[in-house]
Amino acid sequence: MATLIDPEVERQEILRHYRRLLRTAKPYLKEGDAKLIKKAFNTSLEAHKEMRRKSGEPYILHPLAVAQIVVEEIGLGTTSIVAALLHDVVEDTPWEIADVEREFGTKVARIVDGLTKISGVFEYGTSEQAENFRKMLLTLSEDVRVILIKLADRLHNMRTLDSMPRHKQLKISSETIYLYAPLAHRLGLYAIKTELEDLHLKYTDTEIYNELLNRVRQSRSARNRFIKEFVLPIDDELKAQGFGFEIKGRPKSIYSILKKMRKQNITFDEVYDLFAIRVILDVPQEQEKAACWQVYSIVTDFYQPNPDRLRDWVSTPKANGYESLHTTVMSRSGQWVEVQIRSRRMDEIAEKGYAAHWKYKDTGAIQPESTLEAWINKVREMLETNNSSALEFMDEFRQNLFVKEVYAFTPKGKLLILPDKATALDFAFEIHTHIGLQCLGAKVNQKLQPLSYQLRNGDQVEILTSQKQKPTEEWLQYVITSKARSKIKEWLRDDKRSKADDGRFIVEKRLELLGVEYSQDNFNRLLAHFKTYNAQEFFYRVAIGQIDGREIKTDLFDPTIEAPRLPSKLEPKAFDHEVQKIRGLSANMLVIGEQTDKFDYTIAPCCNPIPGDDVFGFETENGIVIHRTSCPKAVKMMSNYGNRIVRAKWTDQLELAFLAGLRIKGSDRVGLVNDVTRIISNSLKVNMRSITIDSDDGMFEGQIMVFVNDTAHLNKLIQRLSKVNGVLLVERFDS
Repeated sequence: MATLIDPEVERQEILRHYRRLLRTAKPYLKEGDAKLIKKAFNTSLEAHKEMRRKSGEPYILHPLAVAQIVVEEIGLGTTSIVAALLHDVVEDTPWEIADVEREFGTKVARIVDGLTKISGVFEYGTSEQAENFRKMLLTLSEDVRVILIKLADRLHNMRTLDSMPRHKQLKISSETIYLYAPLAHRLGLYAIKTELEDLHLKYTDTEIYNELLNRVRQSRSARNRFIKEFVLPIDDELKAQGFGFEIKGRPKSIYSILKKMRKQNITFDEVYDLFAIRVILDVPQEQEKAACWQVYSIVTDFYQPNPDRLRDWVSTPKANGYESLHTTVMSRSGQWVEVQIRSRRMDEIAEKGYAAHWKYKDTGAIQPESTLEAWINKVREMLETNNSSALEFMDEFRQNLFVKEVYAFTPKGKLLILPDKATALDFAFEIHTHIGLQCLGAKVNQKLQPLSYQLRNGDQVEILTSQKQKPTEEWLQYVITSKARSKIKEWLRDDKRSKADDGRFIVEKRLELLGVEYSQDNFNRLLAHFKTYNAQEFFYRVAIGQIDGREIKTDLFDPTIEAPRLPSKLEPKAFDHEVQKIRGLSANMLVIGEQTDKFDYTIAPCCNPIPGDDVFGFETENGIVIHRTSCPKAVKMMSNYGNRIVRAKWTDQLELAFLAGLRIKGSDRVGLVNDVTRIISNSLKVNMRSITIDSDDGMFEGQIMVFVNDTAHLNKLIQRLSKVNGVLLVERFDS
């Protein structure tokens, strides 16, 4: 039975949200701003009046929530509030961009346009998400607020993901971890990035998320007590020296705790920096650096620092504008504690990133171009020079989001910041495209080094060039920056095109000499004879001498001989089918899609799902491929091709054996292998395909491939094996 909705109660609810927005924005508003916000609110309210969200609430609450995040959590002003209120009207209602421009001006219209998804049908093999993302980034180069509002929109969607169906939750969470969290990180929005990561974990790995959340909550009171004792002497000394300051403890996010546990293969109790202490100083900008080091000296008077864990981002800020001084010190109770020292201005930039940069720019303080500004200019450049497909572009863009930096200098001492693992060739392209294209090698710290030399912090690099040098395909393996990659690809493409023109000329002349007509039929005979599919490839191979023009002879064009068929690309479907027959999978084991239709499917070799695993289907030209939701490729597939994800789950009608791999470690003893194999074959009737065991210094490590019916069967096997005397670890791995 539908619940009755009281329109008056809803109206009051909407007004409450709207008034809260105005209250939060009030300190930033100039004359006439409140009027404009009211107009945008009324416009959006009217445009969305018939619409409801999946949760059943009036749609207008979403734009209001996004506007609230924009002002309260990112710190943007009126233009952004107006654009946030209107961000869905063009996409979801009869409003056009021209209407927005007429009513609210060019700036707001441009931002709303950047936030509006591209409509229309996408051809197979392209990615709707990637195309939309590229469109959004094109507007980023004009106005960063597009991305900031998009992040606020995504954050609100993630906060309200409960009302969405499961496959939508997976798709949206995967997109978030793939693109939006790294983007928030790159724009320096620390708080938003952390929340997005945690929410992604909450919906994709709910069990682990809840377990860690409980562990963190349980340790909260002990943590607070510890922080109190730890900061006491520092607090007293800072007061004695007359500092204006605030000290707070910041717990580590659930996502970063899990990441650390997985990366270092440790348990929750072994994660030593579950929290950091932050000292925030109220000092004028010109005294910040000196004050931070003064506080560092006070902290290390009381606690012994770890010399390997000093990070100075006050002298050279990170590329996303982050400034802070970090040290890890040993507390009295024998625990390492990270202490972050920064000014109020630095703290705002760390929490609110790009928006805070703007705020401090508006104060009129003269600032050199910030590293973040420089990054946005790089994205701009990347968009202008990039003519690869939207998916390739998105991949490259993503690689640019996460990188650590390496700092290197030109011979005259100019600092260039490049991504970690950048090479001498990347450095050359960073200086100028022409220098990159003619780069022979480099002198690094006065020593000759090849193009592929990986830069280290503090290297001084002089690039050696030659007019005769030309890029080759191999160069693509030596570079990691997208600028270098796209310039090399562009040069190779142009070079191939001009060589193909030379090849065409050679072929035409040869046919003229033989007195053969240059017709489509004759040309197809040529392609078939030399086993190439494509005209440009054929001409190119002639030009570089891979195909000898003199091999083109008259008898190839004899009309009495049937023309050979053009080569076709091999169909992978037949191969999949054979594999499926051998593995004995039957199509009625899975229920796929909304209507539980029976589909042809194959099991993805990358993650080998077995019945009982959480799985999803992925539509390809050759039917549906079943992946585990925790598959390493899943995030990428869901975020790039969300429209091709199909719901899938196992039914319990049939028991079938699926191959799974187990890794086993422990202390070696006589008869251990015998005990392990006995459990596998006797007590659980599991067929073993292979077993390898290496032992070294009294420890052994092994891998066992077994055929099991489902996850429960496998878990039972893991439990039994864990109880064998001497076995310390048994875990599943993706075979």
